[in-house]
Amino acid sequence: MTENSETQNPATFVTIFVMGKAYRVPAGLTIMKAMEYAGYQFIRGCGCRGGFCGACGTIYRLESSYKVKVGLACQTVIEDGMYLTQLPFYPANKAKYDLAALEPTTQTLVRHYPEVMRCISCNSCTRICPQDIDVMGYINAAIRGDCEAVADTSFDCIMCGLCASRCPAEIVHYNVALLARRIVGARLRPRAPHLKERLAEIEAGNCGPEVEELVKLSGEELSKRFYDKQVRDIEP
Repeated sequence: MTENSETQNPATFVTIFVMGKAYRVPAGLTIMKAMEYAGYQFIRGCGCRGGFCGACGTIYRLESSYKVKVGLACQTVIEDGMYLTQLPFYPANKAKYDLAALEPTTQTLVRHYPEVMRCISCNSCTRICPQDIDVMGYINAAIRGDCEAVADTSFDCIMCGLCASRCPAEIVHYNVALLARRIVGARLRPRAPHLKERLAEIEAGNCGPEVEELVKLSGEELSKRFYDKQVRDIEP
């Protein structure tokens, strides 16, 4: 930021606080872009940058509010006086299992994640979810052993870990949901016949004309095509 840029347009800048330090940044940016503008370099926790990968969970509070809020840094637009810190990864245990050996019984989820039985139905997990998923609802379904209900309700989960960060029972909700979706996909849903056919085609070397064209290009030609803004819609 140049000294004159804010002097000429003071209304277009706001103040945010990252880990307690104040920065003047252009209004209208997402948290991620504002932090980069302030000089932060994202090496971890930046994910796809376009939204909904779950890698950039952020906790913040506004000067005018007593509430602690959450959001994704790639989606949440900054506000003046925003105090924020990132939670790019929340430590969580994940059960070890052989998916091929699992049976979709009513006890499978509870056996691998017995902590779900400690749920006190406080609904903190649902309130903090940036995807507005009924997290407590699918945990209750997990307690009942309804894998399909867990899978369907948690389908939009991006595994940001914010639900686990607020759970007094210390449940890792998204890992429970991940196991349920894997069980449903592997054991309860019918196989797509066209997928088997396409895999056979790929194994036989028939990858399609588009892929065959890319394979023939040089590294320089591939790079040019990748970065050509007239070909791809690239975020500025």
